[in-house]
Amino acid sequence: QVRLVESGGGLVQPGGSLSLSCAASGSFVTINTMGWYRQPPGKERDMVADITSGGSTNYADSVKGRFTISRDNAKNTVYLQMNSLKPEDTAVYYCYAHIRTSVYYQRNYWGQGTQVTVSS
Repeated sequence: QVRLVESGGGLVQPGGSLSLSCAASGSFVTINTMGWYRQPPGKERDMVADITSGGSTNYADSVKGRFTISRDNAKNTVYLQMNSLKPEDTAVYYCYAHIRTSVYYQRNYWGQGTQVTVSS
């Protein structure tokens, strides 16, 4: 059974910083791409950033230069450092990981989501 457990998030003022982390646990062969999506109130879930097992990163235009994604492969953990936060960054943030659990099976797994609220 694979689980992704997120931590971090909360309430921060505009211009502030928050850090999210997401750890994968369970039985699996490899973890490939890991990343973060977010879903603002009343809107669709969109990609924020992702990172391959080799460290290549990809960011949504709206967060480039403000957010940094990283991972610790030894800890099966992905991080999202969020700086210069804006009210429009308010959303539920979900981590995901593309995980191979056997030679024949792989898919995306998702965390439970964590609320990030940017407000004065």
